[in-house]
Amino acid sequence: MDQPIRVTVWNEFRHEQTNEKVRSIYPEGIHRAIGEGISGNFEIGYATLDEPEHGLTEERLRSTDVLIWWGHKAHKEVSDEIVDRVQKRVLEGMGLIVLHSGHFSKIFKKLMGTTCNLKWREADEKERLWVISPGHPIVEGIGEYIELEQEEMYGEHFEIPQPDEVILVSWFEGGEVFRSGCTFHRGQGKIFYFRPGHETYPTYYNPQVRRVIQNGVLWAAPTRRETPVYGNYKPLEPIKAKQHS
Repeated sequence: MDQPIRVTVWNEFRHEQTNEKVRSIYPEGIHRAIGEGISGNFEIGYATLDEPEHGLTEERLRSTDVLIWWGHKAHKEVSDEIVDRVQKRVLEGMGLIVLHSGHFSKIFKKLMGTTCNLKWREADEKERLWVISPGHPIVEGIGEYIELEQEEMYGEHFEIPQPDEVILVSWFEGGEVFRSGCTFHRGQGKIFYFRPGHETYPTYYNPQVRRVIQNGVLWAAPTRRETPVYGNYKPLEPIKAKQHS
């Protein structure tokens, strides 16, 4: 049997402790709702901001194949040392899935190299996420679109580098559009940004949203291969001495 994919779901876990509406929707935390939506051959673990080292110790990250990141109100409280640690693991091959307002997280901005800014609005409006790359494994099992009756609006321009792939594009009731499913490669690691998931809506219970996250984990999991060799390197073939006139 194949080894399970080891997933760590990271969450600030702040809104759930201070906002009664969020607590009523996610009583065990947003991270638990995300993790419970992933089914199959996975080992699911959890980490939160207020744990020592934000729950992202060297040992935890070494035993993580894919890290899922949800943050919003406390991006600045994430230690730069931990951000560097996560970046190193991504470059070594760990997958990273960044959800919703994680676009402003230190780790996503560090990996993108841009502000990752955008337009936003909270108006309880409909969102329709259109699948524009139907052959991509991240949208396996998803129809032409995902419709969410209420979500926060994110609008273009989204200041990120040109994605390797754009898989989903959102339309909002107010008229805006947004690149809501984007992939990137950094070093040996794969990154998937997935837009929906505002804390005051039950988005992470939606079966299609859960399916996209699960598919994203499968896509982002590390490729099982030897680490490339860098630095000064001995020739594979004999190099004949050259005659110089």
